[in-house]
Amino acid sequence: MATAQQVKELRDRTGAGVMDCKEALAASKDDVQAAVEYLRKKGLAAAAKRAGRTAREGVVSAYIHPGSKLGVLVEVNCETDFVAKTDAFQALVKDLGMQVAASNPAYVGREDVPADVLEKEREIYRGQLADQKKPAQVIDKIVEGKLEKWFSEQCLLEQPFVKDATGKTKIKDLVDGVNAQTQERIVIRRFSRFQVGEAG
Repeated sequence: MATAQQVKELRDRTGAGVMDCKEALAASKDDVQAAVEYLRKKGLAAAAKRAGRTAREGVVSAYIHPGSKLGVLVEVNCETDFVAKTDAFQALVKDLGMQVAASNPAYVGREDVPADVLEKEREIYRGQLADQKKPAQVIDKIVEGKLEKWFSEQCLLEQPFVKDATGKTKIKDLVDGVNAQTQERIVIRRFSRFQVGEAG
């Protein structure tokens, strides 16, 4: 039987409701880490069901880095105006602005990367490996591994969250968490990053 402390810890870590936390702890024999995974899988399954729903509400938010030399505009959408006003949604939007300022991604997700850009990256990696006497399938694997690393640097959703020192939380995990918490589809629509002295 889960203790009140375990339920509280799970709620703090996931934002899930009390009953969901109790259910997750029961299913994972009171192992809090396993319960976090259980809730994430459940949240992702629920999020997948919401994928077809339209997200037309939301906010455009500005993040200005201290010193006013760097700023970000980010548009995040959800399904209802009610959710756009919740603390969880607002905190997510703020965190996204800070993430874009700190990590300077080029795209929201990997599906936004143009095919010609991907092909050019692959060519660069193949060129770097040209002098290695390795079978073609091994080189292809290395190239795809390098591409995964590139996605984690260039795509906002794939980036490690700057506030998580462990580097384990990706931005898509943050979005999925708010998605599960609000029971609505949350979509990062677009962003722009402005730095004083940089050409547009």
